[in-house]
Amino acid sequence: MGRAALVVGGSPAKNPAAVSELYEQIAALIADSERDLDTIERTLTDGYAYALVLEAERWRLEKRLAEAAQELPAGDLAGKGAELTGLSQRLDANASELSSLRARLGELRRYAETVRVVGV
Repeated sequence: MGRAALVVGGSPAKNPAAVSELYEQIAALIADSERDLDTIERTLTDGYAYALVLEAERWRLEKRLAEAAQELPAGDLAGKGAELTGLSQRLDANASELSSLRARLGELRRYAETVRVVGV
C-alpha cells in the first residue's frame, strides 16, 4: 500500500479507504498461515509511517489550538469558540486513531516475532 496511499492532501483523515485497507491487511496477515515475513515487515513499516503522520498532525492541531486560545481576547469569541471546538474534536479523533493504530501494530509486531522464531 505505502505511506503515500494513506495520506492525501497532507491530512491522514482524507483517505479513510487506505486506512481501512491497512487495518484489513494487518488482520489478514495475522490470520494467514503462510507467514510472509517480508509482507509483514512492509506492512509494519507502512503502519509506523502512518503513525508518524498522525503524530505530526496531532502536533499541528495542538499548536493551532494554543494559537486560537491566545487569540480569544482579541476578537470574535463565537468564531474562535467554534474553531476551538472543531480543533478539539479533530484532536480527539486523532488520538483515538493513533491509539487504535498502535494497538494493531503491536499485535502485528508480536506476530512477526513469532514468525521469526518459528522460521529459525
